[in-house]
Amino acid sequence: MPKMKTHSSSKKRYKVSGSGKIRRAQAFKKHILTKKTSKRKRNLRKIVELSPANAKKVRQLIPYK
Repeated sequence: MPKMKTHSSSKKRYKVSGSGKIRRAQAFKKHILTKKTSKRKRNLRKIVELSPANAKKVRQLIPYK
């Protein structure tokens, strides 16, 4: 059986934590920041855990990570 190919964009966007959970950065932090409050921008910096439903899909995309 040949090796699976890793999905290139997924390997850049997702990291696997030590406990095996998949983590991602939050959206809406790249541009149009002037109308967003400081509190909102500060909270968007945090890394969040993927939901179990999405984690299952992403795990298939990054099999060796």
